[in-house]
Amino acid sequence: MAFTPSTTRRTAVSVGIIIVLFMVAFWAFHALSSFLFLLLLAWLLSIGMEPMVLLLTGRGVKRSLASGLTMLLLLLVLIGIGALFGQLLLAQVDALSKALPGTISSGLDWVNSTFKTKIDVASVERSMDLTPARIATFATSYGGGLIGVFGSVVTALFDGLTILVFAYYLSADSITLRQTIGRFLPPRHQPMLMTVWTISVEKTGGFVTSKVVLAAISAVAHGAFFWVIGVPFWLPLGIVAGVVGQFIPTIGTYVGVLLPCLFAATSKPVTVLYIIVFATIYQQIENYVLTPRISRRTMDIHPAVALAAVFIGAALFGPVGAIIGIPVTAAVLSIVETFHHRYELHPELAALDDDITERPQADDEVAAPAPTDAVDS
Repeated sequence: MAFTPSTTRRTAVSVGIIIVLFMVAFWAFHALSSFLFLLLLAWLLSIGMEPMVLLLTGRGVKRSLASGLTMLLLLLVLIGIGALFGQLLLAQVDALSKALPGTISSGLDWVNSTFKTKIDVASVERSMDLTPARIATFATSYGGGLIGVFGSVVTALFDGLTILVFAYYLSADSITLRQTIGRFLPPRHQPMLMTVWTISVEKTGGFVTSKVVLAAISAVAHGAFFWVIGVPFWLPLGIVAGVVGQFIPTIGTYVGVLLPCLFAATSKPVTVLYIIVFATIYQQIENYVLTPRISRRTMDIHPAVALAAVFIGAALFGPVGAIIGIPVTAAVLSIVETFHHRYELHPELAALDDDITERPQADDEVAAPAPTDAVDS
């Protein structure tokens, strides 16, 4: 194909338009990133409300009223918890931030004296700059996190109201929204939209609800145990242990109790053993008793995929991203599992699988005559 001057001009103009459109889209996304993040939180809240909304609509309640009642119940629960523990929680969080640098120094001193190591505590403190002011600055500036998004009281109220309003409309008008989007699609694609929407909302909504319930139970259990054994700052540490244990798969329970163990070690070292034993027992109860009953209708996510979702969410949106990474991944996987095509295994791969399954039995059959030969000899 020969390039004429007019063709070259059209190509250059087209490339220029594409570059300009890309830059405009990038600028718009950057300018609206905070709002889009709030919209994502509102969507997650709306699908988290879905199981209760479906329960009410199944009893004859209108969907708009069911969404309003569900949100009202959620707000009443949050207000009740805040009234009971809000002042205590804020006081303990403030005291924890002030005590953390000294606790880490005491922990390093204990490690040096117990294991005969030579960790330079002063150099660690200088490198980490562990001061209350530094911790507060780090918490405020941690990109995309909850404190970073809700930077002030006024902003917090406005953003919280935005999340609640959009969550209500996404829940109450989900059928209308689904029909509106469907009108932009050809009729042959509309059943696919219905399937994708239903599966993503039902499975992801159940997943979010089950995780929140399990995190609440875990936080109450750990917080009560920390209070009983006298761990300092038991309320925020119990919440951290409950949330981290649910949203970091496999190792989350033990990661969540690291900070409580640190504070316990500086006051009464034997309580560290109590915490580890309790966390191990609770994880078994959660795995075999609580999770099968609460999460029996939700989808499962492979631990490696869930852990990757936590890391990617934290890198993109900070602490809140680490929490919402798994629900967003659950929504994507629920759609992929519905429409992806599975192929039959090649006979050689199937034979390898059968060989691995049957190999222990074959080895046993070969090894069985060995004792007889030894006796004969």
